[in-house]
Amino acid sequence: MDVIDAIRKRSSVRAFLPTPVSKEQVIQVLEAARFAPSGVNTQPWHLTVVGNNLKKIIGDKIISALESGVPENPDYLYYPKEWVEPYKSRRKACGLALYSALNISVEDKEKRKAAWYRNYHFFGAPVGMIVHIEKRLGTGSWLDMGMFIQNILLAARGVGLETCPQAALAEYPDIIRETLNIPTDHSIICGIAMGYADWSAPINQYRTAREPVESFTRWTE
Repeated sequence: MDVIDAIRKRSSVRAFLPTPVSKEQVIQVLEAARFAPSGVNTQPWHLTVVGNNLKKIIGDKIISALESGVPENPDYLYYPKEWVEPYKSRRKACGLALYSALNISVEDKEKRKAAWYRNYHFFGAPVGMIVHIEKRLGTGSWLDMGMFIQNILLAARGVGLETCPQAALAEYPDIIRETLNIPTDHSIICGIAMGYADWSAPINQYRTAREPVESFTRWTE
């Protein structure tokens, strides 16, 4: 697959076929992803592949925490505390497109909640991953992690798989660390769902808009 084509056609897939993905396929993806750049070759990435039983346990535990009113306690702040333009409008448009694809109205809170809760079970994907990093590392290493994650998303496309990076799975990091026996001195960055896309599913039909190059680029001489 052409690299530019892989980048432009990548999307966050939220419905997967039950077709199994072999351990060898996952290794093939990670063999490519490990060549991501990192400052002074620190290679700060850690990744835990989650088995089917533990995927269900994680999802059930997080949903139970939410239903019980347990507050989220992520290891880092993903979104701003206050939304301002243009980000506020982009966020609203993204949510509207997603729930419109599912034919769920703004007023139907129960269906919206059920759709959101699928996050915590990796959207039913055959492969679930948790990306984590040592807390003692600096902000630069988090940039490296972003490049590593993007490599996973693109390498997956190279072997016929699709993915969805999931910040939602970092909302309750203590649950993740305890369930997967991840060291307490590691921050949970995100989850990744991976598998064969179910392109017939309505949730996989919508696309978010992207800003043109001139809107975010400055040229100097």
